[in-house]
Amino acid sequence: MAAFHYKAFDGGGHEVQGIVDADNLRLARQQLRASGYTVLEALPLAQDEEPAGAKRWRFQRGISAAELGMITRQLATLLEAGLPLEQALHALIEQTEEESAHRILAGIRAEVLGGSSLAKSMERYRSVFPEVYLALIRAGESSGELVAVMQRLADYTESRYALRQKVGLAFVYPAIVTVVALTVVTGLLVYVVPQVVGVFEHTKQALPLPTRVVIFVSNALKMAWPYLLVLAASAWAGARMLLKQETARLAWHAHLLRAPVLGRLLRSINSARMASTLSILVGSGVPLLAALHEAGQVVTNLPMRRALEDAALKVREGVGLSRALGASGLFPPILVHLISSGESSGKLDTMLERAAVQQEREVSTFVSALTALLEPALILAMGVIVLFIVLAILMPIIDMNQMVR
Repeated sequence: MAAFHYKAFDGGGHEVQGIVDADNLRLARQQLRASGYTVLEALPLAQDEEPAGAKRWRFQRGISAAELGMITRQLATLLEAGLPLEQALHALIEQTEEESAHRILAGIRAEVLGGSSLAKSMERYRSVFPEVYLALIRAGESSGELVAVMQRLADYTESRYALRQKVGLAFVYPAIVTVVALTVVTGLLVYVVPQVVGVFEHTKQALPLPTRVVIFVSNALKMAWPYLLVLAASAWAGARMLLKQETARLAWHAHLLRAPVLGRLLRSINSARMASTLSILVGSGVPLLAALHEAGQVVTNLPMRRALEDAALKVREGVGLSRALGASGLFPPILVHLISSGESSGKLDTMLERAAVQQEREVSTFVSALTALLEPALILAMGVIVLFIVLAILMPIIDMNQMVR
């Protein structure tokens, strides 16, 4: 059985669209006409969707991280309630309001009805479902514990999204303050300062040093702003091209890890991702070497990913995971100690989960403290700059008043 995406007029003359399951296109049209629809278009979903990895020349929405977490949780709940996979997917399709999610789920259900496994059906949409997500589904199907794996996968997806949101939202306010500060300072230097300077040009008086500095910066911005824009765009494009090379990206990521504040944040975020992914993979019955390979895909920092790959090679040779990770010096000591405890007690997945929770708490605490310091620091810096410009404008006026007296 296949799925077909249709557009039609209903009995009231309103245009509707949706998904219908049928063995072929002719039977799909017959089924729609029997339901009282006047069919405008009916296309096999496999042709209507773009293949995975194809280059898209138009903007097309997939499934957001929040939506993926919700769908995973709903599917896990329906499977736990005893519904067959096909019926659970059908219930999700009926409940989903987003057109893109509706079509993707319908495509997956059509593949399942055709005899494919859930993991193989999802592989058609690799841009929506990460590789680690597919690996967990495969592990759940092969072990016969799909329901339990789906529950853990829902927790994993939601926790990753929550961590990403927490880190992202924490820096929204500082970013807004920075943009406003730059806009205000640029406006003062480009528009306000030149008008005030015109008053001083006729006085022939010696201007104070702050005033001369502000006038120099203002003139430089007025004359050089087109070149500065071109330079910034060129630097951005050059940096993007350079970072496409793995050697340059590796050196840059290593430099970021050595940064005083950012390095600690990146280390904690990647350690939390790695530990959480390893926990759910190992707990779902995936062999440790395969789990290490999949966990490497969620580590975005290249030196840490290389260290994880080296650790996998050492584990293959019989070295313990904790010793292999500790040898790199890139992972937090608490993470290494918890893994060592899990290896000695035979509860590696449990200790990995505790390590992931500990690292996520550390990220949350660190980000909260950082933003609590960053916000007043930005406001103070903006106030100092604006005060300097205002004083640079007022000092010649005060000097002129004193000369008049």
